[in-house]
Amino acid sequence: MKPKAHRFSVAPMMEWTDRHCRFFHRLLARHALLYTEMITADAIIHGPRERLLGFDAAEHPVALQLGGSDPKNLAQAATIGADFGYDEINLNVGCPSDRVQDGRFGACLMREPQLVGECVAAMKAAVALPITIKCRLGVDDQDIEESLDSFADTIIAAGADALIVHARKAWLDGLSPRENRDIPPLDHARVHRLKLRLKYFPIIINGGIHTLDEAEHHLRHVDGVMFGRAAYQNPGMLLAADPKLFGAAASVSEARAAVEKLIPYIEQAMAQGARLHDVTRHLLGLFRGQPGARAFRRHLATKAVQQDAGVHILREALAMVLDTNTELAQTAAA
Repeated sequence: MKPKAHRFSVAPMMEWTDRHCRFFHRLLARHALLYTEMITADAIIHGPRERLLGFDAAEHPVALQLGGSDPKNLAQAATIGADFGYDEINLNVGCPSDRVQDGRFGACLMREPQLVGECVAAMKAAVALPITIKCRLGVDDQDIEESLDSFADTIIAAGADALIVHARKAWLDGLSPRENRDIPPLDHARVHRLKLRLKYFPIIINGGIHTLDEAEHHLRHVDGVMFGRAAYQNPGMLLAADPKLFGAAASVSEARAAVEKLIPYIEQAMAQGARLHDVTRHLLGLFRGQPGARAFRRHLATKAVQQDAGVHILREALAMVLDTNTELAQTAAA
């Protein structure tokens, strides 16, 4: 993987960052590192692997996020992921849902750093890919100064290649998964302090970062920035990621061009059994703030879900978004 791959990434998000979402995001940002949804090791070992793990080569660099706590199973799942061609294996130590806790993985593993270290070591022994961890600042009543340092030191000793820190605690006792996304206060400074202590180990910050300007600020303190809901709900922002954060030309000039480039992919996906809505649901926030954006969203939300919906529905929706450049030119001419 390229050394700067972690500089900017789009977070693993359940029910959002599937293969269609990732292909779309790749059209908008050539250099961003993309992540799968969390997939449990057991599902990969025993489930339909192509459906769970298949992806388009255009998605590279793309990382597989695993859920689990059994070192042997995680090593086996990591091997399967490596065989599928993923560029990185990431272990989820941050999800606060009850279902995840019942399975003894996710954020509750922050209480068991030694076990996480064993999982890292097992995966490192099984594959040659980077093994990374995504965690919270801590859980429940943990002291985030002591516990986060101890957790980081343990996974580094086990061979981890990078640590992604969502800059909030997870309250497993008293808050729902939805509440855990917003209610625990952000503490970006704690992640900055972690990087200051671990000068030579890659630290990536996540949580409550909404703009690329904010990303530039954090990049003065850490090695990378991971965007979550902000990138999904306003994907148009990704158009500026390559020039702003990587000093590279944008992959497409504007959002409309990205949609046009997506259409052949949609046609191929539909020929393989996908429905139009499976892809277009990831586009709903694309033209946020532009004239016609509401009509675009409404048309896709009501028409793309229909059983016989074809790509003409997307073209109709796209025609509802006014070309602001054309408007400005017409205004100037008048």
